[in-house]
Amino acid sequence: MEEFKQEIEIPIENLSLLGNMVIPQGAQAIVVFAHGSGSSRFSPRNRFVAGVLQDAGLATLLFDLLTEDEERIDMITAEFRFDIDLLTNRLIAVTDRINQSDVTRGLKLGCFGASTGAAAALIAAAERPEIVHAVVSRGGRPDLAVQALSRVKAPTLLIVGGNDEPVIELNKQAMMHIPETTEKELKIIPGATHLFEEPGKLEEVASLARDWFIRHLEAAMPKEERGAA
Repeated sequence: MEEFKQEIEIPIENLSLLGNMVIPQGAQAIVVFAHGSGSSRFSPRNRFVAGVLQDAGLATLLFDLLTEDEERIDMITAEFRFDIDLLTNRLIAVTDRINQSDVTRGLKLGCFGASTGAAAALIAAAERPEIVHAVVSRGGRPDLAVQALSRVKAPTLLIVGGNDEPVIELNKQAMMHIPETTEKELKIIPGATHLFEEPGKLEEVASLARDWFIRHLEAAMPKEERGAA
């Protein structure tokens, strides 16, 4: 299959969510992005990370967890970005559709979560262990998923900026709730703040995420498919 690149609509119950999907030729795995506080599929930081993953042969889906009307309300009230149940239910619905779609069925799936989207990604991993095979969190709030962390089986990488001290502590506490039997790692990037806006810091995030997903999504493939991504 040649590279597939398209804006898509994802029907969920009585609404549709918009997304941008890219599937490089020969891709064997896909990473779904769960955006965080006040963000969307147009987040320049997540788009940058997605580009690095695509260059490595991984498919990506950046989609809006909120509808346009909800985003307008959230910009004023911030009421939806911390509605973890809402975000999680939509992320799970999207992963289920990817797992069933003719276009993406058979692709091993990972989740990349930023800010509050990281909590949704981790809960989705706990609820869909047979679908979500790896998780990466960027400046995330895994503490908001504390009730589900003990059930996370997917290899989990938490990335935090070295100058983002409150979030470092929250991530350390969350790590303690993820089972010892689950591969997990906390990477602190020196000199980076919450949004990794300092020169070279977002590149470090993207490289860490790429390597984590390639290693663990490839490990989830049948032996005969490994190395094909």
